Amino acid sequence: MPNTKSAKKRVRVSEKRRLRNKAYKTFFKNRIKEVIKAIESGEPKEVVLELARKAQAAIDKAVSKGVIHKNQGARRKERLFKKVNEYLKSLEATQE
Repeated sequence: MPNTKSAKKRVRVSEKRRLRNKAYKTFFKNRIKEVIKAIESGEPKEVVLELARKAQAAIDKAVSKGVIHKNQGARRKERLFKKVNEYLKSLEATQE
């Protein structure tokens, strides 16, 4: 248990931040899952690209709020768009 006034405040502040960070993390992870689910179910190109754009925005927002490091955000976006691009190439290959 914290003894000083400042230590008690740190506990309150860190709990508030933990909950806020958790919300941002959950939000962008769910956006990423939506994209992957759309790819696996064979959604049209436009739907996948729109979901990917929303996921990218969610990751960027988490980075700007300090929830995740900018390098982690870049890595997650890179991995996501690698999957999206592979899917788009497979769609083009099946149309030819």
